[in-house]
Amino acid sequence: MLTYKDAGVDIEKADKFVSQIKGFVQKTFNKNVITPIGGFASAYLLDIVNYKEPVITSSTDGVGTKLKIAQQLNKHDTIGIDLVAMCVNDLITTTSKPLFFLDYFATGKLEPETAATVIKGIAKGCEIARCALVGGETAEMPGMYKEGEYDLAGFAVGVVEKSKMVDGSKTEDGNILIGLASSGVHSNGYSLVRKIIELKNHDLKEYYDKFGKTLGEELLTPTKIYVDAVLTLAEKIDIKAIAHITGGGIPGNLIRVINDGLKAVIEEGSWEILPIFKWIEKEGNVPKEDMYKTFNMGIGLIIAIDKKDEKETIKILEDIGEKPYIIGYLTKGEKAVEIL
Repeated sequence: MLTYKDAGVDIEKADKFVSQIKGFVQKTFNKNVITPIGGFASAYLLDIVNYKEPVITSSTDGVGTKLKIAQQLNKHDTIGIDLVAMCVNDLITTTSKPLFFLDYFATGKLEPETAATVIKGIAKGCEIARCALVGGETAEMPGMYKEGEYDLAGFAVGVVEKSKMVDGSKTEDGNILIGLASSGVHSNGYSLVRKIIELKNHDLKEYYDKFGKTLGEELLTPTKIYVDAVLTLAEKIDIKAIAHITGGGIPGNLIRVINDGLKAVIEEGSWEILPIFKWIEKEGNVPKEDMYKTFNMGIGLIIAIDKKDEKETIKILEDIGEKPYIIGYLTKGEKAVEIL
């Protein structure tokens, strides 16, 4: 006689896990969430009273091989924040308000404590992003992952008024580019970082004065969530474009949100390049061009605005605790991103 449990899937353990995460998931709920945890589908009441032409927006993403660092250090409390950040930071490039979030957690053998810690981080990220964690999927798949390994994916849904939606089509010659400071490497470029660590035999538990923490702790610094910054700014400033600086770095992402016939000029030295990026460049002997094409280099989000709104924009962002930098401008030319 052979059971599903004998094959490596423990349904009773999975049911207990759902009960374990129920408390902190429900903390993200609001009056619009109208289905209980554990249903087949989630339901969210869309309040569109204040919208004339509501546009539903969506985004999906993962955390990449940053997961490997978390698993190697057995530290899982912040990787969920990264997952939410990677999705909602894409969503808000349209100035959408995030409404709800779903997650997918896959592993070979479910370890309830580890999984609960990850989901608790996702719930924390949702609280920061002011959206509800309405559901998800926990998949136990023996043979698909090594012991202690898991993978994550996230899905965010938002809403924005059509007439106020930002897509880069209003960018023009003379626009100023405001960069918002990142918290660190965020969730891109970790395959290169891990390769450097492997080749140089670095210890993730080694303490660095320049970081004020261990290498592993620095690399696991959660991705900054920019929801409040963007939504607050959008209420008062006519934003022309927003770029989330993820894989592809500043050149690969900024070019996606500017009009043809415009060149973005980025002035190197106009913002603080964090110590972790200097460490990566030095330890890996990484060409500067590759650094900018791989990492955010200390800028997690770029916002294009009119020159006349420059001072007000800086003040609004500083007042809510952001670190904004004037990092460049748009000018006429062949569509490109030039770093001077």
